[in-house]
Amino acid sequence: MMTSVDDKDVDKSFENEQSTVTIPLREYDKLKEKQHYITDKDMIAVIDKIEELVRALRKHIVRANFDD
Repeated sequence: MMTSVDDKDVDKSFENEQSTVTIPLREYDKLKEKQHYITDKDMIAVIDKIEELVRALRKHIVRANFDD
Protein backbone atom coordinates (compact mmCIF):
# COMPACT_ATOMS: atom_id res chain seq x y z
CA MET A 1 0.00 0.00 0.00
CA MET A 2 1.31 3.45 -0.91
CA THR A 3 1.61 6.11 1.76
CA SER A 4 0.92 9.78 1.21
CA VAL A 5 4.69 10.37 0.97
CA ASP A 6 4.86 7.83 -1.86
CA ASP A 7 1.93 9.55 -3.58
CA LYS A 8 3.70 12.92 -3.38
CA ASP A 9 6.88 11.42 -4.86
CA VAL A 10 4.89 9.95 -7.73
CA ASP A 11 3.12 13.27 -8.31
CA LYS A 12 6.46 15.11 -8.35
CA SER A 13 7.89 12.69 -10.89
CA PHE A 14 5.09 13.60 -13.32
CA GLU A 15 5.44 17.33 -12.67
CA ASN A 16 8.87 17.39 -14.29
CA GLU A 17 7.86 15.58 -17.47
CA GLN A 18 8.25 17.58 -20.65
CA SER A 19 6.41 17.24 -23.93
CA THR A 20 9.68 16.94 -25.86
CA VAL A 21 11.85 13.87 -26.26
CA THR A 22 15.61 14.00 -26.50
CA ILE A 23 17.29 11.67 -28.98
CA PRO A 24 20.86 11.46 -30.27
CA LEU A 25 21.65 13.60 -33.31
CA ARG A 26 22.50 10.52 -35.39
CA GLU A 27 19.09 9.01 -34.67
CA TYR A 28 17.43 12.32 -35.58
CA ASP A 29 19.36 12.42 -38.87
CA LYS A 30 18.22 8.89 -39.69
CA LEU A 31 14.60 9.84 -39.02
CA LYS A 32 14.91 12.96 -41.17
CA GLU A 33 16.39 10.87 -44.01
CA LYS A 34 13.54 8.34 -43.77
CA GLN A 35 10.92 11.04 -44.35
CA HIS A 36 12.12 11.29 -47.96
CA TYR A 37 11.04 7.72 -48.68
CA ILE A 38 7.69 6.01 -48.96
CA THR A 39 7.54 3.04 -46.62
CA ASP A 40 3.79 2.49 -46.20
CA LYS A 41 2.91 -0.87 -47.81
CA ASP A 42 -0.52 0.30 -48.97
CA MET A 43 0.95 3.40 -50.59
CA ILE A 44 3.62 1.33 -52.32
CA ALA A 45 0.93 -1.00 -53.67
CA VAL A 46 -0.99 1.98 -55.10
CA ILE A 47 2.17 3.34 -56.74
CA ASP A 48 2.94 -0.08 -58.23
CA LYS A 49 -0.58 -0.25 -59.68
CA ILE A 50 -0.26 3.26 -61.16
CA GLU A 51 3.06 2.25 -62.72
CA GLU A 52 1.42 -0.84 -64.25
CA LEU A 53 -1.43 1.23 -65.67
CA VAL A 54 0.94 3.85 -67.12
CA ARG A 55 2.93 1.10 -68.86
CA ALA A 56 -0.29 -0.24 -70.38
CA LEU A 57 -1.29 3.25 -71.56
CA ARG A 58 2.13 3.91 -73.12
CA LYS A 59 1.56 1.01 -75.51
CA HIS A 60 -1.27 3.05 -77.06
CA ILE A 61 0.64 6.32 -77.50
CA VAL A 62 1.38 7.29 -81.09
CA ARG A 63 3.58 10.34 -81.40
CA ALA A 64 2.81 11.65 -84.85
CA ASN A 65 4.00 14.93 -86.26
CA PHE A 66 0.92 16.44 -87.94
CA ASP A 67 2.80 19.57 -89.08
CA ASP A 68 4.33 17.78 -92.10
